[in-house]
Formats: sequence, C-alpha cells, structure tokens
Amino acid sequence: MELKCAIQTYNWGKHGMDSIVATLMKSANADFVVDEQKTYAELWMGIHENGASYLKDTDVSLQKYIQENTKVLGSDTIQMFGPNLPFLFKVLSINKALSIQVHPNKEKAKELYELYPNIYKDPNHKPELAIALTPFEALCGFRPINEINDYLNNIPELLSVIGETNVRRLLQATDSMIGDALQQCFYSLMTCDSNEVTRQLKSLIDRLHNTDDSYRQWIKANLLKRLYADYPGDVGCFTIYLFNYVTMQPGEAIYIGPNIPHAYLSGDCIECMACSDNVIRAGLTPKPKDVPTLIQIMSFECESASAKKIQPFREDVFTEVFRPPVSDFAVAKITLPPGRPSHNLKLRSSASILLIVSGKAEISSKIFSRGSVLFIPANEAVEIKVLCGCHPMLMFQAFPNL
Repeated sequence: MELKCAIQTYNWGKHGMDSIVATLMKSANADFVVDEQKTYAELWMGIHENGASYLKDTDVSLQKYIQENTKVLGSDTIQMFGPNLPFLFKVLSINKALSIQVHPNKEKAKELYELYPNIYKDPNHKPELAIALTPFEALCGFRPINEINDYLNNIPELLSVIGETNVRRLLQATDSMIGDALQQCFYSLMTCDSNEVTRQLKSLIDRLHNTDDSYRQWIKANLLKRLYADYPGDVGCFTIYLFNYVTMQPGEAIYIGPNIPHAYLSGDCIECMACSDNVIRAGLTPKPKDVPTLIQIMSFECESASAKKIQPFREDVFTEVFRPPVSDFAVAKITLPPGRPSHNLKLRSSASILLIVSGKAEISSKIFSRGSVLFIPANEAVEIKVLCGCHPMLMFQAFPNL
C-alpha cells in the first residue's frame, strides 16, 4: 500500500529543490508544488501524530488502518509493542546545524511527559540511526578525554567560558572522577553569562585571522565560522571542542542511544528511530533549552568518533541490514544493479515501510519510482520488477528489530 507522507519545514532544512525531501516528494506526487523559498527539512513515514502517514488510495491514516487490521503488524510486534508501529522512519535534508540535544530513556521520557506534556510530546524513548545519503557531518558524544584536555589547554577563550577552576579540576582528575569533572565543566559552559560567551566567541573568531594553517585546521576554524555565522553568539559553537566531530560517506551510519549528546550539522540522511519526538536541547537553536534536565541525564562517557559508527551485516547479495541494540527498529539498505529484472524482498515477520530513493519498479502490478513510500504487512511476499535504467535502484526498508 502506497503512503502519503508528511513533510516538516524546520528552518535548518535545505531550500526548495536543493532538498532531497522536496525532490522525493515531487517525484512521487505530481501535484506537489515545491516552493523555492521554503525549507524542506524532514520527510516522516509512520504513525506519529506530529506527522502521520495516510494510505494514498483511501486517505485513511496508517494508524487507523493498523488499529483496524492489527494482524498486519505481525504477532511478534504485537506481543512486544501492542497494536502500534514502533518506529518512525525519516529522510533529513540539512542546510545548517540542528540543535545540540539528547533523547531521554523510556523511564525519563515517561516522567517528563507526565510533568511537561506541552514540551515533551510523548512518553517514549528515542534511540536513532542515521544512514548517510550524501557526505554527512555530525557532533556525537564526548571526545576522548585527552583531546578535550588538549583543546582546554590551548584555547584561552574556551578556558574563560568554562572557568579555570573547573578546567584545572578536569585536567587533574583521576579516571574515576573524570565524569564528574566533565559534567561540571559542561554545566559551567552551558550556564555561562551570554554576554561573556558572545565576547569570547568573537575573540576566538577574530584571533583565527592571525593563525597558521595547521592551527586553523586543528581548531576546526571552518566549522566554527560556519556555526558562528548561522548561530552568532550561541554557546553551542564551543561544543565542537568537547564532542566528537563525525564525518560519514554515503552508506555509512551512526547509532545514537539514549542520553548521548549530538547534533547533525550538514548533509542528507535516512533516519530511523523509536516512534517519538522527544528532544532536550542545549544549544545551536532558537528553541527552548532545558539545561538542568540535559545535564541530569546526559552521558559523560568519553570515546572515539569511530565508536559511534554502526556496521551493517549482509543479508543477501543486494541487502545490508543495520541492526542497532534496540528492538524498536532496524533498517535494510537494498541496492539492485541495472539490468537485474526482478528481486524478491526478504520476507519479514513484522510490518515494514519501504522507501524508493532512486530507480523505478513494478510492484504488485503498479509502477513505483523515486520517492514512493510503501507499507508492507507482515509476512507478505513482495516481488520487485526493476524497470529499465542505467543506474542502480536504491531502497531502504524499516522494520522492528525482532
């Protein structure tokens, strides 16, 4: 069943046809008009009330269809998650950085939802997986402590906003005390007087004009200036010296578990997560920030950037599957070469959503092309007859990780 999906026009998205979200939507929906002045940030595929999908032929919401036909989910999914699709599938097209954020675990999400339902929209956790479609940049988790200490020792402006006493405590901390000392440093940074943050950021930006290339590269001058241009005076600009800077090429992926600080910076990606929209923000955003809650739940574990990447395993010659350490979702990347006449999708015991990113095919006697989104009931056989083309057909399929 083909789906009609929701678009989110957050201001960090790419404009008009520069956005893969807009081009996918336009390709699959002839009547969709792209506004070149508008930002097309996210395509949502699933049942979340903030951007629900509908069956294209009947205009019935996917959520209502599932509730009236629960068997389409598969018995394992119903047993684990009840009569609901447990994941939210997305495409993101990022022009400028998203906010620095963490997502709470289930217990904390339930607590926050009960206390502040206008801010935290549901009681679910939100672990997430991002698979790059284009070269992609992100901040993710705290750097190894030796890298953080190196920046603290050599960037006087960073030292000023965190405070010498806090920095000294971190530099002298034993292994068992690093987490507490780093937490205090981060809290001091996040709560530093905004005028002081603005002054020190300007000082750092000005000082870069008089430094050599090796120093500018080490201090990530280009990234700093880009963030500063988009979010002038924002304390989040300093976090590039505390968080891992992760770059990915198409097909590479990162997994972000509960309480891990992160911010996507640029590029296009496929994203899948538990069905939630809970976000606790701390910087690089005009939206409300909740620093006390963020500090309370954030993980201060330090590890390398490579530790955040997740490797797929090969399911068949055309399919790689990314399976994060949660049961809510997994994602298959399916690449069919030109000239392959047909392919049978692996039979899934749970319902899934299939997105065609490139190529054209006949499925169940209908033609589907780039941007088409299909809901596939559990245990349903799907034959994909690839139509002529000189490029591979690329698809992504999301399903519960059961």
